[in-house]
Amino acid sequence: MIHNSQALLIRWGLAFVFLYAGLASLLRPLDWIGYFPPFLLALIPQGFLLPAFAVIEIVLAVWLFSGRRVKAAGWVAFCLLLGITIFNFGIFDVVFRDVGLALGALALTAAHREA
Repeated sequence: MIHNSQALLIRWGLAFVFLYAGLASLLRPLDWIGYFPPFLLALIPQGFLLPAFAVIEIVLAVWLFSGRRVKAAGWVAFCLLLGITIFNFGIFDVVFRDVGLALGALALTAAHREA
């Protein structure tokens, strides 16, 4: 069983990761655009896709920091991290950390009873 203080640390750790990634991708887009799968870049213009995803990450970070509907935020975090891992499996040496983060997000969902 995860205690409240442990869940808080997991939540804030995940929030930091999403906040950093969102802000860094807005500040240095060329460092981050390569993580999107080619089929997505072919469908959605790069000038829209990366800033939109950055905003999603920042909103998710704020959501996690807020402590509201943590189970739902955990599921969103898990799905995003899982997607990043799956679509970047060719660079697993970089995204292997996302597996641990995704499982941390999953643990967070298991620690909260609300929907």
